Amino acid sequence: MTPSSQGPSRTAARHASDVWTLTAQCPGRVGTVDVVTRFLREQGCYITEQQSFDDQTSGQFFIRTEFRPPPGADAGAGCTLVAAEFEAGFGERAREFAMSFELSPPGRLTPVVIMVSKADHCLNDLLYRYRTGQLPIEIRAVVSNHPDLEPLAEWHGLAYHHLPITPDTKAQQEAQVWRIVEDSGAELVILARYMQVLSSAMCERLSGRAINIHHSLLPGFKGAKPYHQAFDKGVKLVGATAHYINDDLDEGPIITQGVEPVSHADSADDLVARGRDIECLTLARAVSLHVQRRVFLNGSRTVVFQR
Repeated sequence: MTPSSQGPSRTAARHASDVWTLTAQCPGRVGTVDVVTRFLREQGCYITEQQSFDDQTSGQFFIRTEFRPPPGADAGAGCTLVAAEFEAGFGERAREFAMSFELSPPGRLTPVVIMVSKADHCLNDLLYRYRTGQLPIEIRAVVSNHPDLEPLAEWHGLAYHHLPITPDTKAQQEAQVWRIVEDSGAELVILARYMQVLSSAMCERLSGRAINIHHSLLPGFKGAKPYHQAFDKGVKLVGATAHYINDDLDEGPIITQGVEPVSHADSADDLVARGRDIECLTLARAVSLHVQRRVFLNGSRTVVFQR
């Protein structure tokens, strides 16, 4: 089944343009901004957006720059910027600063795999944003430990892998998931309410390239029906947190958070509904920031250059 034959047609991504993105980080020292801006000026490039941050705690410097090649260049044909030549030239300058960097071309779609269980709200939201071109991603597969959401994936023309899991089959199931990630060429894994705890080995493999979403309630309510627990305590705020996964459950480096006030007039079901909305929006923002190369890992924290 393909979107053109059975499911919805996908709107062309709205992110294609002539703007390239250069991201870099290195130990903080004099000249870190200059090494970027001077090289771009020498190449005749025009900077359209630039953000940088010098972390006095970690001693690390982070910079993100969007730029256009010289006038007359076209991102589709006849572009004056040759990525390999640019990277080689800038690499020579960056070496002096022990600077790691990445160059991203215009309109690039990041290949992703989405993992889900039974709840469909985050998946449905991501699929809508994907279909309408709001997210510059290319969904290569949907993986689930339940069969429930296969019709939704099929309607969008996406491969759906139902991989059941038990305590005894966890290692084998994760090996299957990893093969799908590798074979699909996915650069990002999105845990869109995937209700399984990944093993330490899987967390290590996906370090910096897997985003999870979960509720954020104060005080913290764990276990079954957290929103109902919150209702019983008269909670006044509901929220959600999107973060990179690590070996500490729901405690990885945070990318985005959302929060909304509630009151005594809201029922437990109201809290659940609001929580779902916040989870969808918070996860979508995190994915968008990641694929736009606006998020840098900084130890156990993140540097996030908001748009």
